[in-house]
Amino acid sequence: MPPLTDPVILAAFRSALSNWNFTDYVTEKDAVMAWRDRELRGISLKAVAQCMYDHLQVGGTIDQTPETRPEWNDRPFHYDFRLMIANRRVYIETILVDDDPTDPYVHIVSMHDA
Repeated sequence: MPPLTDPVILAAFRSALSNWNFTDYVTEKDAVMAWRDRELRGISLKAVAQCMYDHLQVGGTIDQTPETRPEWNDRPFHYDFRLMIANRRVYIETILVDDDPTDPYVHIVSMHDA
């Protein structure tokens, strides 16, 4: 998948993820929470959000993937992270919720081993 290069979208991700320690800047679906609780015991959503933020801070990439699944086509793209969390390579599929461009947040829609 091609890396995200759009400076506006990257800035929105940086803005949301820079608030990793505050509630509601990174959210997750219930199924993601269940997987995280089961597979990454003791790793909180805030810890995952901090890993995502740190990934960007050191120059890590986000893949921008055109959304082709009909049931999820309310947004043109989803954004993929591949990170090391608790000594596991983890794939994190997200959407950027930027309905209010001055206050975007990241919603994790899928998470599993990469």
